[in-house]
Amino acid sequence: MEEKRINKFLSDSGVCSRRQADVLIANGEITINGELAVQGSKVSFGDIVKYKGKVIKDNVKTVIYAYNKPIGQVCTAKGADKDSIFEYVEFPERVYYVGRLDKDSQGLLLLTNDGELANSIQKSRNNHEKEYNVRVNKDITEEFIQGMRGEVPILDTVTKKCKVQKTGTRTFKIILTQGLNRQIRRMCDYFDYKVVHLKRIRVMNIKLENIRPGTYRKLTFEEEKKLREMIGEK
Repeated sequence: MEEKRINKFLSDSGVCSRRQADVLIANGEITINGELAVQGSKVSFGDIVKYKGKVIKDNVKTVIYAYNKPIGQVCTAKGADKDSIFEYVEFPERVYYVGRLDKDSQGLLLLTNDGELANSIQKSRNNHEKEYNVRVNKDITEEFIQGMRGEVPILDTVTKKCKVQKTGTRTFKIILTQGLNRQIRRMCDYFDYKVVHLKRIRVMNIKLENIRPGTYRKLTFEEEKKLREMIGEK
């Protein structure tokens, strides 16, 4: 969603006319991210607008895509980096990525124009799962697996406990419920291991499966329905 003035947002959403919106704002009936809106307030992607406690959505058809990000592409806005994913792929709508994958990582990336959904998926307190296949630079020990499952001190905090399963001599599967910057790489570094390959294969109920690198697909009706149920939408 492009940035809009709050009265235009309410009008475009079918709530009321712009003039009526100005009255609702003046009466303190509109909030943006929990704060009272004022005349001239603007609404951007991810902002949550409420009228009488009910979330108001832009009158634009929402879409969710599953994209297989190749190594070398960057999660950033188009024009901000020559390797931005949006320099490689033209999506039919203006969409935003839900959670980053660093340049050296590959795999499943969700993109959507539904800001509320994106926020809910990314909030650590909601404990939504993200699953990864990882290869490291040396043989994996049981001590390493146990350590990765625990609370690992990185970035002036400690990670949440997570699920880790050894899948080969130097490979493992990990399921996170948070998204700290380069989290898996930093966790491995703490135990003196280096990640040589990292691939995200699942976000909540959405799996990477047969999406070829550099291509995307729209979620099926059932996938989107389940995803929205999982974030608590009615």
